[in-house]
Order: sequence, then structure tokens, then C-alpha cells
Amino acid sequence: MTATQRRSSGPRLAAVRTRKHATALLIAGSLVALAGCSDSGTDASPPKPNRIQTASPSPSPSSTAEAENAAVIAAYTSSWDAQTEAYSKASSAGTSLKKNTTLRALFDIESDLTAMRKAGQVTTGKPEIHPKVLKVTAGKIPTATVADCVDTTHWALIDTDSKKKVPLPTTRLTKYVSTATLERWGKTWMVTKLTAQEQAC
Repeated sequence: MTATQRRSSGPRLAAVRTRKHATALLIAGSLVALAGCSDSGTDASPPKPNRIQTASPSPSPSSTAEAENAAVIAAYTSSWDAQTEAYSKASSAGTSLKKNTTLRALFDIESDLTAMRKAGQVTTGKPEIHPKVLKVTAGKIPTATVADCVDTTHWALIDTDSKKKVPLPTTRLTKYVSTATLERWGKTWMVTKLTAQEQAC
């Protein structure tokens, strides 16, 4: 049994982590037009033009929070997309993993990929994720916590020689709870930690 097979869901099919970044700016501004009064004059005097003032309202706290949550989910989802691509070829080369994933989080992924290459295994299909932002904490380095239900039903481990599915323990969870921690570095949200829970969802 390979190191990959010992994991509860294959090449971290039960514990894959995630990231890439996409910004969501959802705050729309509106212009407020204030019409001025025109003075009445003689027929020879042209009327004074109406004066229009425009103002860009400040974003409401709720709108700002929604935009931040959307950016967190976009980064988390992009990271998963990059991970799925890496596992499909047992290599992170040519993927965008580093765009939204810190070196600390990448360490475990690279360990999986190394084990897969040695075992001659890759993945096919893709996992389904259902992330939700639990909280975003302000600070010198803002952080966010994401909870997810990862469904690996259609994500399989394949032997590259035989092209057949690699047998995995029947007791493994195909749908499990996963949590992620992200940090905002500048304008980019980065996945710093991914933890798969031994809990079905």
C-alpha cells in the first residue's frame, strides 16, 4: 500500500487544500443629482443653468463584507481548481497553485504529488466543493476561515500504466468536512492552511 493509498481519500482526496485569487468588487455607486433653482428674468435674459452635484456614497459595511467574502471564496475555489489540475498530472508544474497558496500549505500538497509520482498514480474527474465563509477578522494581516463539504465521489485515483482505478479503503469518507484558513496579503487572499476533518457531511 502506498503512502497515497493510506490517506483516507487517495491523493489527499480526503484532504486536499486550495487557492487562486480573484477579486470581487461588488459595490455600486450612484449619482445624486440636485437641481438648483433658476432665477426668473426678462425675455432677453437667458435662464441660469441648473446646477448638478454628484456624490459617490461611501460603501456600506454590509456591502464591504459581502465583497470581502466573495473574494475569499474566489481565492479558495481557485486554489482547489489549481490543486485538482496538479493531482491530475501528479505535478504542480504549470499550475497556478503558488498564486493563492502559501509555501506552508503547499508543503503537504507537494508531498502528496511526490508520493503519487513514485506510485505511478494520477487523478481523474474533479471534487465538488461547497465553501462558506465562517468569519473574516480584521487586523494587520486580515484572516478568514472557510468551512466546506468536499465531495470526492467523482474524483478517482488512477494507475497510469493500467488506466484502472486504484482500490481505496471502503471505509473512507467520500464526503467530508474541511476547513481552511486564509490571509490577505496586500489585495490577495492566500490559503495558509487546509484541514480535512474525519467527519462526514
